[in-house]
Amino acid sequence: MIGVSMNEVVFDILPEMEDERIDKCITSYMADLSRSYIQKVIRDGNVFVNDAAVRSNYRVKVDDRVRFVIPDSVEPDIPAQDIPLDILYEDQDILIVNKPKDMVVHPSPGHYEGTLVNAVMYHCKDGLSGINGVMRPGIVHRIDKDTTGSIIVCKNDEAHKAVAQLLKTHDITRKYRAVVYGNVKNEQGTVDAPIGRHPGDRKKMAVNENGKRAVTHYRVLERFAQYTYIECELETGRTHQIRVHMASIGHPLLGDTVYTSRKSPFHLKGQVLHAMTIGFVHPRSGRYVEFEAPLPDYFEKLLERLRKMIV
Repeated sequence: MIGVSMNEVVFDILPEMEDERIDKCITSYMADLSRSYIQKVIRDGNVFVNDAAVRSNYRVKVDDRVRFVIPDSVEPDIPAQDIPLDILYEDQDILIVNKPKDMVVHPSPGHYEGTLVNAVMYHCKDGLSGINGVMRPGIVHRIDKDTTGSIIVCKNDEAHKAVAQLLKTHDITRKYRAVVYGNVKNEQGTVDAPIGRHPGDRKKMAVNENGKRAVTHYRVLERFAQYTYIECELETGRTHQIRVHMASIGHPLLGDTVYTSRKSPFHLKGQVLHAMTIGFVHPRSGRYVEFEAPLPDYFEKLLERLRKMIV
């Protein structure tokens, strides 16, 4: 991507995207937008390739310049919903929530209900930062739908700016717990490998030399017959970072259906990954604070089952 403004996104077509349909290509860059919404934008004449409007079936060529114009429209009605929240901490500036499994962090076109945003809108009323717009009030970072654990919600723009800056400079402590396939050889280690779009599947991420630097530190907590319980600490925060990095060294996350074809015998719903610890300098007090989200029940029960397996 080479340019983003308030109402348009501009990017050049890379060699691995050659001959893809334009609607699919845009979907890979703008994962928060549904393909049907993107197709509507194209039908309305708001997508241009080399300054010429195109249709959804246009097949891109290397070095094409795509301009996606975000149409002016009535703000979508994002309802506040009385969805229970597991609140780890709250003050006038921030809210730390323990997100459950199967909950999306924020709405996207066509999917406006049941998200963490709907829940915090009900809880905080009008007290959320507005920097990320009507679709993501209060949201400064996110975790995957099937990843559980701690997430920061900002209640005002000043807090949002401060936390966003800490994320940018990698000054937030983020420790995850995960169970991976196989016996991790070393007691601890670091994966330092750039992550970018998967060359063959634009909806996936991969270790990619053209991607952004990504660093994950891991250490073994417990070993089982065919699995290893680990802690991962993020130095950077790329999309699917832990899932991609651990798969790249031969130890994909148990339950992950995207980055491994291995079948889990435990009837899990998505990857076994929990954002346990988050720590940062508080935007108002200037003091370092740290919060811990306890392991969810499914994770605890899984560990109990693994401990009973014969090594």
